[in-house]
Amino acid sequence: MAIRISIYEDNQPLRDALSLLVQTTDNFELTGAYGDCLNLEQQMVAHRPDVVLMDIDLPEISGIEATLKLHRQFPDTDVLILTVFDDSDRVFEAIRAGATGYLLKKTPPVRILEAIQEVYEGGAPMSPGIARRVMKSLHRSTAPHELDQLTPREATVLALLAAGNSYKMVAAEAAISIDTVRTHIRRIYEKLHVHSVTEAVAKYLTR
Repeated sequence: MAIRISIYEDNQPLRDALSLLVQTTDNFELTGAYGDCLNLEQQMVAHRPDVVLMDIDLPEISGIEATLKLHRQFPDTDVLILTVFDDSDRVFEAIRAGATGYLLKKTPPVRILEAIQEVYEGGAPMSPGIARRVMKSLHRSTAPHELDQLTPREATVLALLAAGNSYKMVAAEAAISIDTVRTHIRRIYEKLHVHSVTEAVAKYLTR
């Protein structure tokens, strides 16, 4: 089944290029490409994308505001931020809002396609420089006892995610169902006080 993708990017040449990239890739389906998020809810209800490529600097409603709306109202849709901003404040605002991945616009097209696939399969892709920044910041703020609260099974699930495994691969490796993986992840979020796989993995890697 094709991965359904919507794009929110106000730069029309880039939006057109991303649209063409998606449309010409096997097993990817473009459900819409928009210059703003003013009709976000209606578009989500109408097209139900699996993954949204989201710019941050959008008119009227920012990509971070839109990501928060999506995270709350359409939790089954993953948001992959694609932006020029690499400052820590924007990165962490996006992650806290519920973004699953964070790439810079200078990312090569092939890597963008790989990241969409990773997000769909349960991963949390980040540009290398962004990942380092996330880890350094969380290293300063993570309480040492937080990871100790995880059960052995939850710790195993988190370790497998940190190794780059998708939800499906985690389920196979741990010999549990994908629904059970999701249940463990929800509990991990609660115990680590995070809102995304990206944050949870970053805390694990900086333990």
